[in-house]
Amino acid sequence: MPDMPDPALSIDDPLVVQFRQAMCDCRELFKAGVRECLAEHADALGEKPDNFVERMRNLERELLVKVFVEIAQSDGRVSASEFSLAAELFEHAWRTKVESGRLRETLKQVAAQSGALSWGSLLRPFAQLPPLRKRVAELETIVVRVANLVAKIDGHVSPDETARLKWIQDELERQLVPLPLDAGDDDDDLPVVSRAQTVKLAADEDDDDWTISKTAAPASAEARAKQLAEALAELHGLIGLASIKHDVQELVNFLKIQEHRAKVGLPRTEVSLHMLFCGNPGTGKTTVARLLGRIFGGMGILTRGHLVETDRSGLVAKYAGQTGPKTHKKIDEALDGVLFIDEAYSLVAERGDDPYGSEAVQALLKRIEDDRRRLVVVLAGYPEPMQALLDTNPGLTSRFGRRLDFADYTASELGRIFQTMCEQNRYVLPWPTRWKLLVGFQHLLDRRDETFGNGRLARNVFEASIRRLANRVAAIAPLTVEVLTTLMEDDIVFADVPQTIYDGFKASSRRLTVACPGCAQPVRFAPDVLCRKVSCKRCQHEFQLEWGELAAR
Repeated sequence: MPDMPDPALSIDDPLVVQFRQAMCDCRELFKAGVRECLAEHADALGEKPDNFVERMRNLERELLVKVFVEIAQSDGRVSASEFSLAAELFEHAWRTKVESGRLRETLKQVAAQSGALSWGSLLRPFAQLPPLRKRVAELETIVVRVANLVAKIDGHVSPDETARLKWIQDELERQLVPLPLDAGDDDDDLPVVSRAQTVKLAADEDDDDWTISKTAAPASAEARAKQLAEALAELHGLIGLASIKHDVQELVNFLKIQEHRAKVGLPRTEVSLHMLFCGNPGTGKTTVARLLGRIFGGMGILTRGHLVETDRSGLVAKYAGQTGPKTHKKIDEALDGVLFIDEAYSLVAERGDDPYGSEAVQALLKRIEDDRRRLVVVLAGYPEPMQALLDTNPGLTSRFGRRLDFADYTASELGRIFQTMCEQNRYVLPWPTRWKLLVGFQHLLDRRDETFGNGRLARNVFEASIRRLANRVAAIAPLTVEVLTTLMEDDIVFADVPQTIYDGFKASSRRLTVACPGCAQPVRFAPDVLCRKVSCKRCQHEFQLEWGELAAR
C-alpha cells in the first residue's frame, strides 16, 4: 500500500466532518434497529438478546471497515488523505486513537482481516429482520456516502475507484433483497466476535452506548404522565391521519374521565379497547398501534405497552393440534401490551372450511376474555375483507366495536413522508425535485386500487432515488457536501409514470393549492415558489411553502 503524495487533512475539513457524521449515523442506525428488534421480534432472533446486541455491535464496526478497505485498496495505494480518514475510522470503531506511525501497519492488518468477511454476512440482518428491513434505505445511504468520501477525499477519483463504487452499490442491492428469517444461517459466516479485534486496538468494552433497556412500566406517576405526553405528541406529529388522531385523542379523554370518576367513587363505564384498523397498505396502521401501546402504558392500563406484530402464519399451524399452542404462545408474548394482527381477515378462508383458522380465532376470543385486563388486540387489514371477517363470527363483532379507518395519503402528504426520509438521511430537495414527486404521486393516486402502497410507495421511490444519485455522483470529483446530499429531478424515478406525464404538467402550467396557515383558506401558487417564503393573497400571512396539492385544471 504505497502512499500517494497529498497532504493529510485537518479534522475540521468539511469532508472529514461528513465522514465522522456518517459513521455516527451508522452507529445510531444499528442501535435503533437493535432496540426495535428486541422489543418486537426477540423471539425470532434465534439467540440470546445480549449475544444479538454484541453481534450487531461488531457488525457495525466490520461494515464500516469493509467499506473503507474496499475503496482504499481499489487503486493499490493509500493517500495521506485516506490515512486521515483511517484514523477517524479506528477511533470511531474502537474508541481509541492510533498513532500516526502505526496507521500503516494497523490498516494493513485490518485490511487482511476484513477480506475474510463477505457482504452477505455483514448485511444479512437487514435482509431478514423486519425492523431492520425498514431501514435499508438509511443503510444504503450511509454505506454509499462513506464509500464516496473515501474514494474522493484526495480531490479526484480514479477509474478503479469509480468501478469499485458501482460494484459496492450493486452488491448492496443484491444482498439487501428480503430473506426469510431462517435463510442462510451459517454460523461460520457470522462474525460473533470481531476478527479485527486481533489488531490489538483497545476497544472500550465498558462503553454503554449499546446498553438496551427492556420495555417496562414507567416507574412513577410522573414517568407515566411523561410517557403519555410524549406518545400523544408523536401521534399528533405524524403526517396526515387527521381522523385517527381525533379518534385516539377522544378515546384518551374518555378514559381519563373514567379514571377521575373512579377516584371520587363514581361508577366507571367499561369500554372495550380492542380495535379494527381498516385501510390500504402503508397508511400508518402499525405505527399507530405501537403508539397506542405506549399511550395505554402511560395511562396505566397496560403495564408494559409493548407491541407484538403477527399475521396468520404466526398464529395458524400446518398440522392438527398445533394451532392452539401456537396462538397461545403468541398471545403470551403480547400480554400487558398490544397484539397487532395484520391481514387478520386471512384467519378465515373466503370459501370452504378452515378449521385451523377457526381454531386460532376461538383461542383468540377466549384469551381476550380471560386476559381482558392484560391485553389489547388490534385486527388490521383492507376495509371490505375486515367486515367479511366480522360477519363470520358474532364474537368478533361484539368485542371489536371500535373501528379506525386509515385513509390513503394525498400527494402532498406522500411528499412530506419522502421529505422526512430525506431529513433523516441528510438529503436536500430543491423545488424541481419536489414538483416531480408531486406529479408522480398524483398520477399514481389517480389510478390507485386497494393495493396502493401509500407510505411504502414513498419509501420505494426514496430507495430507488438514492441509488440513482449514487450512480450519478460515482465519477464526480472533487466531492462536495452539496453534490453528495442533493436529490436532483433526474434522480426521482417512478416505475409506472411515463415521462410524458411530467412533460404534460410542465406544458399545462398547473398550479399548487395549499391551505393558508393564517386564514385556512386555499391559496394557489406556481410550483417554482416551493421551498420559498410566500404570502397569502387574502390575509397577507407569510409562510414557507414546503408542499401543496396539484390544483384542479
